Amino acid sequence: MKKELTIFDNPENVKRLRKGFFVALVLVLIAEAFVDMHGEFSVAHFYGFYAVYGFISYVLLIFVAKVLRKIIMRKEDYYDQ
Repeated sequence: MKKELTIFDNPENVKRLRKGFFVALVLVLIAEAFVDMHGEFSVAHFYGFYAVYGFISYVLLIFVAKVLRKIIMRKEDYYDQ
């Protein structure tokens, strides 16, 4: 049986997507200079705050998921009793 290739199997497509994401990030950071941010807290008014906050949240989510996987994961034959 032949494996069906997807868009992510071609390394050139992955490079294009990564470049696209970086361009989008730069455009959003540039646009933030022209938009008045109405944050609840004073720290939300710093330039790039939401980008840094999102990145830190993403990294913490990955670490929490790795820890929870070790706690929650069952053996392969858990349901074969």
